[in-house]
Amino acid sequence: MDAAANSYRRFLDGDESAFEEIMQELFCGLVFFINGFVHDPHAAEDIAIDAFSDLVVHRHRYNFRVSLKTYLYMVGRSRALDYLRRRRILRFTELSEAHGLADDSAALAQLPRDMAAAVRLVYFEEMTYAEAARVMGKKSKQVDNLLYRAKRELQSILGEEGMELL
Repeated sequence: MDAAANSYRRFLDGDESAFEEIMQELFCGLVFFINGFVHDPHAAEDIAIDAFSDLVVHRHRYNFRVSLKTYLYMVGRSRALDYLRRRRILRFTELSEAHGLADDSAALAQLPRDMAAAVRLVYFEEMTYAEAARVMGKKSKQVDNLLYRAKRELQSILGEEGMELL
């Protein structure tokens, strides 16, 4: 069992400080992951807080079969997609801004949503393919394929100097 799940068990047993430990360990990564979907840091924080509140309000939903991190990322992804459905967000880019999109910092943003999510989960959040697959609602092989295609796409976006990063 992971450390966050142990802390959650302590929280369920009445230790209020254990929930703060969970928040400190997982909050920033969850916000970063959600922001990849919604492209709004403030909305991402709100959605992450909502995912954490789910642990408090609906204590019976988390069943300890997966790591608490995986569970929270699954909830966060679901809430982020709900947010996008509600908002019907369309991103428009000014032509003056579009010229600078090929730099390293924006390369991930140019990938399709599933590819970018797979990259964030596996490389930034250090999840296994199986954990990332659970979060994304896909199979491990699909995550593997997404990562392969994402690497090729990033290679074309970043050019020859990007080859060294991959």
